[in-house]
Amino acid sequence: MESGPRKKRSRQIGTSVATTSHDIRFRDLVLFILEKRMGTTRRAFLMDLARRKGFRVESELSDCVTHIVAENNSGSDVLEWLQLQNVKASSELELLDVSWLIECMGAGEPVEMTGKHQLVVRRNSSPSHAPGSQNIPPPTVQKISQYACQRRTTLDNCNRLFTDAFDILAENYEFRENEGSCVTFMRAAAVLKSLPFPIVNMKDTEGIPCLGDKVKCIIEGIIEDGESSEVKAVLNDERYKSFKLFTSVFGVGLKTAEKWFRMGFRTLSKIKSDKSLRFTRMQKAGFLYYEDLVSCVNRAEAEAVSALVKEAVVTFLPDALVTMTGGFRRGKMTGHDVDFLITSPGATEEEQQQLLHKVTDLWGQQGLLLYCDLIESTFEKSKLPSRKVDALDHFQKCFLILKLQHQRVDTDKSSQQEGKGWKAIRVDLVMCPYDRRAFALLGWTGSRQFERDLRRYATHERKMMLDNHALYDKTKRVFLEAESEEEIFAHLGLDYIEPWERNA
Repeated sequence: MESGPRKKRSRQIGTSVATTSHDIRFRDLVLFILEKRMGTTRRAFLMDLARRKGFRVESELSDCVTHIVAENNSGSDVLEWLQLQNVKASSELELLDVSWLIECMGAGEPVEMTGKHQLVVRRNSSPSHAPGSQNIPPPTVQKISQYACQRRTTLDNCNRLFTDAFDILAENYEFRENEGSCVTFMRAAAVLKSLPFPIVNMKDTEGIPCLGDKVKCIIEGIIEDGESSEVKAVLNDERYKSFKLFTSVFGVGLKTAEKWFRMGFRTLSKIKSDKSLRFTRMQKAGFLYYEDLVSCVNRAEAEAVSALVKEAVVTFLPDALVTMTGGFRRGKMTGHDVDFLITSPGATEEEQQQLLHKVTDLWGQQGLLLYCDLIESTFEKSKLPSRKVDALDHFQKCFLILKLQHQRVDTDKSSQQEGKGWKAIRVDLVMCPYDRRAFALLGWTGSRQFERDLRRYATHERKMMLDNHALYDKTKRVFLEAESEEEIFAHLGLDYIEPWERNA
């Protein structure tokens, strides 16, 4: 579809009420905001705001309208609504999601219309019986949501060639602390992972959200050449390679990686041998067990760690519930660490607070504890959920390195190091109050992009606040209780997404 200005047409369908005392800056665009599924109040607010920004907005549908803006409607819904108005949709008429208008107002001018904004309609051959609309067959489009929490994303990725490229670009932007570009490629990767078909040409990208011009340029390059020159350049970039290497050490974040890179370091051996450097306790453990920690944890090892954790926990709290979270709960076969959520329906507050201390002390006595960093709870029941989509929770937790004996693992002996009967494994334990278990379980299951979008959806679509602690309805000013993940999805008006369908 064209993104340039449209010519105005003269024939009126209804009374044209553009009419605003505000100066019109963009005369070639004539907008009509659809009230259906938006509501009168929100529509009036958006109309007034758009007019204040210099856009021409018609109060009623007229033939001079060039752009119809809708919320929570597909292209099919809009065309069906037009049929009921006895209106024939011109091929020049743009059907757009409200996100386009919001971006326009943020920019203070019309922004380019991309696939994520356009409500694409794929038509079938069935006749329509709506009055005056015999030339408009009913569309069969299924709109793909911009939110990962409204898409089912399994591990069956049909577009790995593209998503692997986007993951590398996102990581590079993260290393450069360019959050906007990082999120752009994370969202693009997430939406392509959810598709039940492979992208084979640029036409396949039509109507798919989160694919802006920058992203489509990468897709086009891969389709034409089989690889991306931008990704190739990143993989050969000295800064990227150095940051990738440095942050592979447990305890090393972006600031430390930046410091080491600026000091001229490019290898871990040089860093470890430099006597002027001071390492944290976590970094020392990261170097000490580096070879084990950078190798993937397989599912057999994760299950062995799970048995180890459950044995220790039930020693002190027999009714405790121990759930493996993270990628392994989503069905992944490998990971870099193993996460567990622990709670107990019958434990007192003091028993809960002491549990992780007792468990780690036990492992210390057994010679299994290689590293432990225990962070006490700062959780407050009355505190509102965080507004940040990436906020950490305030539950008691500990970051561990455990010694996993090989005899506990039901796995191929060839994957084990000769001369060493154990492997160092990264383990995270989180202890939460029983009444917050559903929220914590949802948050710690991931994926990262799924959780970001779930919180964005709660904020922007439902006027709620969600984090690992609670769900708060800002309209009613109440906390919403939930005993399961299903109840949280229900509160948000979402279809339930199974853990193995959250691999965005």
